[in-house]
Amino acid sequence: MTDLVERLAPDELWVLFRRVVPPTEVKRPQGGGRRRAGDREALAAIVFVATSGCTWRQLPPVFGPCWQTVYRRFAQWGRARVWARLHRVVLDELGARGELDWSRCAIDSVSLRAAKGGH
Repeated sequence: MTDLVERLAPDELWVLFRRVVPPTEVKRPQGGGRRRAGDREALAAIVFVATSGCTWRQLPPVFGPCWQTVYRRFAQWGRARVWARLHRVVLDELGARGELDWSRCAIDSVSLRAAKGGH
């Protein structure tokens, strides 16, 4: 595994991520084919896109899976609510360690356009 993958998806994050990601079917009904791209590599690539500002198509090949695979995995995990569950697990873990400082948090509300012009 590359240093970049280990830096973007460190062991601590990877352990928490495995708790929330749904199991995958590795057996292909048609047989053969390529080996499924690793979830850790895909996670690291997703973190890279989210933090670097690059587009999916600009994803460097150093991660292993192609950008289409990474985007597909991102979308699948989104539909499976993996990101929401991971967020909660990370907050729970940090809270249990006493590493959350709620005195510096901000709450924002969603602004919606008023129906019928607010009348």
